[in-house]
Amino acid sequence: MNQQSAPAALPATVSRATWFALVILLAGVFMALLDTTIVNVSIPTIRTSLGASESTLSWVISGYALAYGLALIPAGRVGDRYGHKWVFIAGLALFTVASLACGLAQNDVQLIALRVVQGLAGGIFFTPVTALIQLMFPGRLRGKAFAIMGATIGFSTALGPLTGGLIIEAFGADDGWRWVFEVNLPIGVVAVVAAFWLLPSRAEGSRDTGTDWIGLVLIAGGLVALLVPLIQGQDQGWPEWTYLSMAGGVALIVGFAFWERRVARLGGRPLVPPHLFVHASFTGGVVLAFVYFAAFTSIFFSVALLWQAGLGASALQSGLVVLPFAIGSIIGASQSDQLASRFGRTVLLVGLGLVAVGIIAIWLVLVAVAPTSLHGWYLTVPLLLGGVGSGMFIAPNADFIVATVDRAEAGAASGVIGTVQRIGSAVGIAVTGSVLFGNLDFSTPGPDAAAIAFAHGATYAMGVSAGFAVLAFALGFTLPKKAAS
Repeated sequence: MNQQSAPAALPATVSRATWFALVILLAGVFMALLDTTIVNVSIPTIRTSLGASESTLSWVISGYALAYGLALIPAGRVGDRYGHKWVFIAGLALFTVASLACGLAQNDVQLIALRVVQGLAGGIFFTPVTALIQLMFPGRLRGKAFAIMGATIGFSTALGPLTGGLIIEAFGADDGWRWVFEVNLPIGVVAVVAAFWLLPSRAEGSRDTGTDWIGLVLIAGGLVALLVPLIQGQDQGWPEWTYLSMAGGVALIVGFAFWERRVARLGGRPLVPPHLFVHASFTGGVVLAFVYFAAFTSIFFSVALLWQAGLGASALQSGLVVLPFAIGSIIGASQSDQLASRFGRTVLLVGLGLVAVGIIAIWLVLVAVAPTSLHGWYLTVPLLLGGVGSGMFIAPNADFIVATVDRAEAGAASGVIGTVQRIGSAVGIAVTGSVLFGNLDFSTPGPDAAAIAFAHGATYAMGVSAGFAVLAFALGFTLPKKAAS
């Protein structure tokens, strides 16, 4: 027997420094995902502190999500070429500085611009996290590291509203929202310094990797051209430019599709490989990711505005209202992988069904209960059900969508899914924000005018979220019965 032909065994352990490096990466993940939800409870206080317009409130959330999503794929390509460590450090440093600047913003225009920069930075440093975990951990340890990362994502996302409420309660409504951003500073500074010492410097992939910058400009321009009128249109009475902008956005997105096909035909590396979409179930899965994130992220926006601007509750009270969703998410996510391995797609369908039932139940509560009688307890069970369903779906859903394409295409497919999820969040906030503010009616006299107006607007907005959730459930049947192995 030839001893030299036997494959080398993968190491069963890694150094303590490698685990410390994972902590640094997860600190970045924690910051990026925390900022997707922590700002929701800050929106009403930003509105009063800066005298911000209705469209500004949507932009603060949507601008971050859109920039974050658009940065994911090109950040991965740049990391392949120059080293994922340096992309992570650059993105995290920019994110930390942008967080400080957001907290110092003096008007709504500054805040929107800085939130876009912050989202862009978040997308830049999030992509290298996956690549570095692949690089640092072998075999089963890699699976353990990714499981810890998944738990961190669920925990940070769920913790956001309550953390935001606690910070605003501690520092006051006028300046508390500034500290919601500046809480990133100590974590970011420590993580950037430690990353220099602990993260591996070597890069993976080809040094001649190119990035499809023209494709990125086309898709970014198209999405912005669609989002701007969705967010600004209601505020400005839907003037002619809003319809022209949406038409232009559609044209740019169509142009993007043709450009990607051309790049692929000429042997280049398109931003979104067109051949992925020859798989009908992958296309359905991508649409599902878009619709689902549009559904569930938008409910926190509506609840925060209703509770704080309408019912006069504090940011902490608003955060406590949605706490059952956070608890449910942690419960659902903790069991999702095992359940999905055993029962396959059925687990995701159950999760999507629970989310739809939960959001519909919230909508029915808003329809049936008088605004002046609303209490957080009415939403406890619907939010808990929705949270459990969300946890069951979010943790394993990417594996099921990736299972619809060839294994060699898994990396590209994962990048597309991550981007579409963030874009779905941006569009969901834009649409529900437009509906909510478009249905505010302060004509009812008396001290309850604000409660009645915001309850009316939130009811319509929650109906839109419920519609997204029902569509997501239907699209769940496009997924394969088993996840990628």
